Amino acid sequence: MAWPNNDDWQALSNEIVTFDKDKYQLTTVECGTLKVPSGRLICCDPFADMDTTNNPYIEIPEGSYPVVVTLADVSENLDGTHIREAYASVILGDVKNEFIRKPLKVISSDDTSGEEIEDGEYSGFGVDAGTACFVDAESLVEGMPNSSEWYEGLFENDKDDSWFNQMDNPNLIRDGIANIKLPLSKYDNNLILFHSGWGDGFYPIIGGYDNSDNLVAVHIDFFVVSDPEK
Repeated sequence: MAWPNNDDWQALSNEIVTFDKDKYQLTTVECGTLKVPSGRLICCDPFADMDTTNNPYIEIPEGSYPVVVTLADVSENLDGTHIREAYASVILGDVKNEFIRKPLKVISSDDTSGEEIEDGEYSGFGVDAGTACFVDAESLVEGMPNSSEWYEGLFENDKDDSWFNQMDNPNLIRDGIANIKLPLSKYDNNLILFHSGWGDGFYPIIGGYDNSDNLVAVHIDFFVVSDPEK
């Protein structure tokens, strides 16, 4: 069975697995709850490819959902000296009942084709700053200042609550992950960001479905455990 439904798929796993003679110690990290008031979930690189409006998105039910990152220890002795983010997941339902996975269609503002994803293909997003995130489209409009103020005003400065400093603070969630309240939000709308596996690249967004075809999870695969193109 082909990716993302083969044995290599290990999102939300907490075990040691072996593929192509390589061993990985997988562990999950709970990242808190993401608010999705509009149902338009954005998966993107927040530092290189995010704006206040017109971001590509996928459609999910409105609500608030747990986010989990699956880490992979890729060190030779599995001693915790080399950790990579293998998957990031938004949990919409009972993931124990995840029966099948399918690439999700990313919708852009100029997409009028209505074409579905063909077998063997996937849509996703590009990463150019080694970081990815989950955020709601309405949350960005409601909770962010003008994008011209983002870099020095929010992302990188000497304040403890700058996004880079929060992401690098191991006392919050862990090094490389942050759950950030958007600065102007009156409703505590937030963004959850995390490093992106091996770094820059183009990564797919995958839907996990139960046997009644209900969407129970949205996953990003960072191609750490396996790469379908290899």
